[in-house]
Amino acid sequence: MQADDRPARDEDVHELAQGMPHVTVEYGKSGNAVYQVGGKSFVFFRTPRPDAVDPVTGERHPDVIVFWVPSESDKKALVQDEASPFFTTPHFDGHRSVLVRASRLGELTLRELTEVVQDAWLSQASRRRADAWLRDHPDLKP
Repeated sequence: MQADDRPARDEDVHELAQGMPHVTVEYGKSGNAVYQVGGKSFVFFRTPRPDAVDPVTGERHPDVIVFWVPSESDKKALVQDEASPFFTTPHFDGHRSVLVRASRLGELTLRELTEVVQDAWLSQASRRRADAWLRDHPDLKP
Protein backbone atom coordinates (compact mmCIF):
# COMPACT_ATOMS: atom_id res chain seq x y z
CA MET A 1 0.00 0.00 0.00
CA GLN A 2 1.34 3.43 -0.95
CA ALA A 3 1.44 6.13 1.73
CA ASP A 4 -1.37 8.14 0.15
CA ASP A 5 -3.61 5.05 0.04
CA ARG A 6 -3.61 4.68 3.82
CA PRO A 7 -6.69 5.71 5.81
CA ALA A 8 -6.90 9.45 6.51
CA ARG A 9 -6.54 10.71 10.08
CA ASP A 10 -7.56 13.78 12.02
CA GLU A 11 -3.99 15.09 12.12
CA ASP A 12 -3.83 14.84 8.32
CA VAL A 13 -6.49 17.53 8.05
CA HIS A 14 -4.30 19.89 10.09
CA GLU A 15 -1.13 19.05 8.17
CA LEU A 16 -2.77 19.36 4.77
CA ALA A 17 -4.54 22.63 5.56
CA GLN A 18 -1.40 24.18 7.07
CA GLY A 19 0.61 22.98 4.08
CA MET A 20 -1.34 25.10 1.61
CA PRO A 21 0.13 28.54 0.82
CA HIS A 22 -0.91 31.77 2.53
CA VAL A 23 -2.77 29.93 5.29
CA THR A 24 -3.48 31.40 8.68
CA VAL A 25 -5.02 29.56 11.61
CA GLU A 26 -7.55 31.15 13.92
CA TYR A 27 -8.96 29.46 16.98
CA GLY A 28 -12.55 29.54 18.16
CA LYS A 29 -13.63 30.02 21.76
CA SER A 30 -13.33 26.28 22.34
CA GLY A 31 -9.86 26.13 20.78
CA ASN A 32 -11.18 24.68 17.53
CA ALA A 33 -8.92 25.32 14.53
CA VAL A 34 -10.20 27.46 11.65
CA TYR A 35 -7.94 27.43 8.58
CA GLN A 36 -8.15 30.50 6.38
CA VAL A 37 -6.69 31.83 3.16
CA GLY A 38 -6.95 35.57 2.57
CA GLY A 39 -9.21 35.85 5.63
CA LYS A 40 -11.68 33.27 4.26
CA SER A 41 -12.23 29.97 6.05
CA PHE A 42 -11.74 26.85 3.95
CA VAL A 43 -11.54 24.13 6.63
CA PHE A 44 -12.67 24.35 10.21
CA PHE A 45 -13.27 22.12 13.16
CA ARG A 46 -16.76 22.83 14.38
CA THR A 47 -17.94 22.90 17.96
CA PRO A 48 -20.90 20.61 18.79
CA ARG A 49 -24.11 22.10 17.38
CA PRO A 50 -27.76 21.03 17.55
CA ASP A 51 -27.96 20.40 13.79
CA ALA A 52 -25.41 17.55 13.77
CA VAL A 53 -26.55 14.88 16.18
CA ASP A 54 -26.38 11.14 16.62
CA PRO A 55 -29.70 9.80 15.27
CA VAL A 56 -29.90 7.17 18.01
CA THR A 57 -28.84 9.08 21.13
CA GLY A 58 -29.62 12.65 20.04
CA GLU A 59 -26.21 13.73 21.33
CA ARG A 60 -24.36 16.43 19.40
CA HIS A 61 -21.41 15.22 17.36
CA PRO A 62 -18.24 16.61 18.96
CA ASP A 63 -16.00 15.97 15.96
CA VAL A 64 -17.48 17.68 12.90
CA ILE A 65 -15.12 19.18 10.32
CA VAL A 66 -16.37 21.60 7.65
CA PHE A 67 -14.77 21.71 4.19
CA TRP A 68 -15.64 24.31 1.56
CA VAL A 69 -16.36 22.93 -1.90
CA PRO A 70 -16.13 24.60 -5.32
CA SER A 71 -19.83 24.35 -6.17
CA GLU A 72 -23.24 23.07 -5.19
CA SER A 73 -22.81 20.21 -7.67
CA ASP A 74 -19.56 19.20 -5.95
CA LYS A 75 -21.39 19.26 -2.63
CA LYS A 76 -24.18 17.07 -3.97
CA ALA A 77 -21.66 14.61 -5.42
CA LEU A 78 -20.03 14.20 -2.00
CA VAL A 79 -23.19 13.89 0.11
CA GLN A 80 -25.59 11.98 -2.16
CA ASP A 81 -24.20 8.53 -1.33
CA GLU A 82 -25.48 7.59 2.12
CA ALA A 83 -22.43 5.37 2.63
CA SER A 84 -20.15 8.40 2.20
CA PRO A 85 -18.70 9.93 5.36
CA PHE A 86 -19.66 13.38 4.00
CA PHE A 87 -22.98 14.89 5.00
CA THR A 88 -24.76 18.20 5.33
CA THR A 89 -27.50 19.60 7.53
CA PRO A 90 -30.30 22.09 6.85
CA HIS A 91 -28.12 24.73 8.56
CA PHE A 92 -25.76 24.44 5.58
CA ASP A 93 -28.42 24.53 2.85
CA GLY A 94 -27.20 26.90 0.14
CA HIS A 95 -23.69 26.94 1.63
CA ARG A 96 -20.83 25.56 -0.45
CA SER A 97 -19.52 23.20 2.19
CA VAL A 98 -19.71 19.62 3.37
CA LEU A 99 -19.33 18.10 6.80
CA VAL A 100 -17.51 14.99 7.95
CA ARG A 101 -17.01 13.52 11.38
CA ALA A 102 -13.37 13.10 12.35
CA SER A 103 -14.30 9.62 13.58
CA ARG A 104 -15.14 8.70 9.96
CA LEU A 105 -12.04 10.17 8.27
CA GLY A 106 -10.54 6.68 8.06
CA GLU A 107 -13.17 5.86 5.44
CA LEU A 108 -11.21 8.18 3.14
CA THR A 109 -7.70 7.59 1.89
CA LEU A 110 -5.06 10.22 2.47
CA ARG A 111 -5.18 10.88 -1.29
CA GLU A 112 -8.95 11.54 -1.16
CA LEU A 113 -8.60 13.82 1.86
CA THR A 114 -5.76 15.69 0.16
CA GLU A 115 -8.02 16.39 -2.82
CA VAL A 116 -10.83 17.61 -0.55
CA VAL A 117 -8.50 19.99 1.33
CA GLN A 118 -6.93 21.28 -1.89
CA ASP A 119 -10.36 21.86 -3.42
CA ALA A 120 -11.46 23.66 -0.24
CA TRP A 121 -8.42 25.95 -0.41
CA LEU A 122 -8.88 26.59 -4.14
CA SER A 123 -12.57 27.46 -3.60
CA GLN A 124 -11.66 30.21 -1.11
CA ALA A 125 -8.28 31.48 -2.35
CA SER A 126 -8.10 34.58 -4.51
CA ARG A 127 -8.04 33.92 -8.25
CA ARG A 128 -4.40 35.08 -8.38
CA ARG A 129 -3.31 32.71 -5.60
CA ALA A 130 -5.33 29.80 -6.97
CA ASP A 131 -3.96 30.29 -10.49
CA ALA A 132 -0.37 30.47 -9.16
CA TRP A 133 -0.84 27.30 -7.12
CA LEU A 134 -2.37 25.44 -10.06
CA ARG A 135 0.52 26.56 -12.32
CA ASP A 136 2.92 25.07 -9.76
CA HIS A 137 0.88 21.82 -9.67
CA PRO A 138 0.10 21.06 -13.34
CA ASP A 139 -0.64 17.42 -12.54
CA LEU A 140 -3.78 18.43 -10.64
CA LYS A 141 -7.14 19.23 -12.17
CA PRO A 142 -8.66 22.61 -11.27
